[in-house]
Amino acid sequence: MQPFGATILDATGLRLSVDEKAFFRDVRPFGFILFARNIDTPDQVRALCDEFREAAGHEAVITIDQEGGRVQRMSAPYWRDWTPPLALAERTGDRAPEAFYLMYRIIAHELASVGIDSNCAPLIDVASAQTHRFLRNRCYGETPGQVAEIGRAVSDGLLAGGVLPVMKHMPGHGRATLDSHHDLPRVDARRIDLEAVDFAPFRALRDLPMGMTAHLVYDALAEGPATLSPEVMRIIREDIGFDNLVMTDDISMKALRQSPAESTRAALAAGCDVALYCNGPLTERQAVAEAAGGMTPAAQTRALRAMDARRTPDEIDIDALSAQFETLSGGVLHG
Repeated sequence: MQPFGATILDATGLRLSVDEKAFFRDVRPFGFILFARNIDTPDQVRALCDEFREAAGHEAVITIDQEGGRVQRMSAPYWRDWTPPLALAERTGDRAPEAFYLMYRIIAHELASVGIDSNCAPLIDVASAQTHRFLRNRCYGETPGQVAEIGRAVSDGLLAGGVLPVMKHMPGHGRATLDSHHDLPRVDARRIDLEAVDFAPFRALRDLPMGMTAHLVYDALAEGPATLSPEVMRIIREDIGFDNLVMTDDISMKALRQSPAESTRAALAAGCDVALYCNGPLTERQAVAEAAGGMTPAAQTRALRAMDARRTPDEIDIDALSAQFETLSGGVLHG
């Protein structure tokens, strides 16, 4: 079969323009990502997802950042609003895995009902007191064991609802004291400490179908950002043992100093399977897609394996699950 384009791309608005449809038809992206600007009503989102797949010519993966708290693209009045993950973990204590399973099973139901079949979660970066505020309350805890256990519950809830999880940010973003949307964080921790803490949740969840890289420099690992580093990608593949699909974090983020097209080439040369590019004009999306080209045979195999992990949602009583979550969490579910 013709390989997918080695990109995950977005749309400008609520429906595809004529030019976007023609572009996606030509480059056949592996997948798409949605933002708040693409979200209005359930019928509109469903129609946009149909347009994405029709234009790409295959059952493309459509993902979103629906973490809860500050980072959720779909919200009231049509979808539930959620407390930040770290607050939920603190509130529910020993029952946090159960609470997170219920939360993400409900999220999966909401996503799948409008045609979205992936979520950029679990976020299994290990928090600390120094973690930058852009990330800290999105985390699940401050110990690798807790983070891995909750991350597994998140993944199980999504998969049960027919939604592919994307674990992030490999090999660990929790030590960053800068926001990689605006700056390039550097981490000076020793390799032994990275292995024991940051890598551990990713190693525990290495069977998940997709993962996302971190735009950080780890002084103990490599000179450049992890997303662009062959050495960090070797660590992800060999030491962490993740042999499924690796997507970059958004290559338009300011942590990467090159042009999006240059970053795309460098990330794929380093060993990433697919480049995520967001929030740019059509001309830049075209340049990124040209730089990416088609997936390599190895990337295509991982992509097909990820797509095969999609399954029909199990039967649930959504009202009963919501009531269960409300009881367990003390009423932090809204919408």
